[in-house]
Amino acid sequence: MVWPDDVISLILATFLGATIGLERELSGKSAGLRTNLLICLGAALFTIISKRLAVVDEGSTTRIAAQIVTGVGFLGAGAVIQDRRGVHGLTTAATIWLVASIGMACGAGFHDLAAISTLIVIVVLAGLLKLAKPLARYVEKHKSERIPDEQDETSQERT
Repeated sequence: MVWPDDVISLILATFLGATIGLERELSGKSAGLRTNLLICLGAALFTIISKRLAVVDEGSTTRIAAQIVTGVGFLGAGAVIQDRRGVHGLTTAATIWLVASIGMACGAGFHDLAAISTLIVIVVLAGLLKLAKPLARYVEKHKSERIPDEQDETSQERT
């Protein structure tokens, strides 16, 4: 039997996951609208299932929640790429991890927590991007102004 609270939780998880996914899609990231929506919805569904199983077996709730975190960590690890220029995809991996927690909050019935978290995520992803670009330019510009480390100071003292 489908319970109205569960339907609301699933719809909210779909909406909140899509909201974050839309921001990622518009930013041209690989984990976009569909990926974030599905992760959020899946985490909500697993959480609802674990709540229902808890009626039969009290330990099920925490076991399933732990497995959601582990499984999503695996997905996030797949989003991280390391090459000669550095590490890429960390924000995508973190977003995947966070979207799953929002889905879990929806599934657990913590709708206000899920909605507030989504708002914070959007502010961080969209708002801080405007700060990150000038900051990256500043760091690149001042990269040549190297601060001497202890070894350099020691060698300078000997001369």
